[in-house]
Amino acid sequence: MVCHEEGRRGGGGWRLTAPPDTVAAVATPPGQGGVGIVRISGPLALPIGERLISKPLPPRAAVHGRFRRDGAPIDEGLALFFPGPHSFTGEDVVELHGHGGPVVMQMLLDAILAGGARLALPGEFTERAFLNGKLDLAQAEAVADLIASASVAAAKGALRSLTGQFSQAIRRIDEDILELRVFVEAAIDFPEEEVDFLKQGQVRTRVEALVEALANLKKSSRQGVLLNKGISVAIIGPPNVGKSSLLNRLSGEEAAIVTDIPGTTRDLLKVDLTLDGLPIRLVDTAGLRRTQDPIEAEGVRRARAEAGLADLVLAVRETAAANRPDSDAAAAQTIVVENKIDLSGAPAGLVAGQPPTVCISCRTGAGIADLAALIKKQVGFTGDCAAFSARHRHLESMQGALRALRSAVERLDADAPGEVIAEDLRIAHQALGEITGEVTADDLLGSIFRSFCIGK
Repeated sequence: MVCHEEGRRGGGGWRLTAPPDTVAAVATPPGQGGVGIVRISGPLALPIGERLISKPLPPRAAVHGRFRRDGAPIDEGLALFFPGPHSFTGEDVVELHGHGGPVVMQMLLDAILAGGARLALPGEFTERAFLNGKLDLAQAEAVADLIASASVAAAKGALRSLTGQFSQAIRRIDEDILELRVFVEAAIDFPEEEVDFLKQGQVRTRVEALVEALANLKKSSRQGVLLNKGISVAIIGPPNVGKSSLLNRLSGEEAAIVTDIPGTTRDLLKVDLTLDGLPIRLVDTAGLRRTQDPIEAEGVRRARAEAGLADLVLAVRETAAANRPDSDAAAAQTIVVENKIDLSGAPAGLVAGQPPTVCISCRTGAGIADLAALIKKQVGFTGDCAAFSARHRHLESMQGALRALRSAVERLDADAPGEVIAEDLRIAHQALGEITGEVTADDLLGSIFRSFCIGK
């Protein structure tokens, strides 16, 4: 495995262990608060902490005192020492808990940096935990996912991944693949044996079992990606069909201005909401029509662009209207929403046929529950309470492993040489190793930890 990135340390590429220097950062969010925390990690953490509070710091005990720099008081608070390797990063860690004003926190951080530490890079504390074997890569990512959770279900999924449940599920399959690799390669190394194990069917049966187990795990992980990242939903359609009213109805607030005047919405209006645990970014767009107004025309252009980027498009029209969804704008999968059934008298609910269609009234709320259920169905969200926190890169790695395992089944059916089957198993093993960090591309760690906030 390769580990440390040259650009972040100025050294010779990735290293197997964390660097020997000491880093520090404010670990609480920017702004004012009752309490602020500065975290220090590395060999100088303890001497710096004891110098600032002028008291010895016993392990895992809160020590109250006044923080000073060159004898001048900075703040008053608590200091805690967590000796390595039994700390979050695996190194000596000191946390200074003071008053949560940005000026006070900066003064305290400046005193620490003057004592020999350097400012931590984004995600560096969690990165050191990974490099020191305290977390695997999937668990490290779950730290950021837990912080960014937009719903209770997402937080629970992130916690399951942080405690290692997702990694354990991956490793169980990976260990079975490794065991099968050993079996296949042994059959290759001892061709003089009278029994051809590769043609007996037991290898094929085991590979098929691995395909089924990994496909089920990928399905569960897909729920984790939805919980973690959510989806973007664009509302499109002609003017005055109720797009803004639909945004207000789904979000539960008067976020958009609603009038009878065509072209009221000229720019994108975005609202974040949670639908039964599924985070959604709902985007109201300008009405799609030809216009000579340059401002409204720009709104129409942005509407089409947003629809092309969205995970799901709600194409709104009036009930029984002749116009169909705009095919150019609705590049993503589309739900047709027929609004104003309170005026037409049409029944609320789903309509058979394609694309999926639901009749609603934004005025009365009729059919809105059917629309919500259809949104979840279209993106494959089941609300699985046992889902792990997961990322798109995890799905891609699992898909790569599945392709290799299915290829192995096909080659076994074709009586392909054992060396070819062994190579498929090696590719599957490597793909799963990328999830936990046992196999890591040179640029992967840097891109993951740079996405963390400073202080974590």
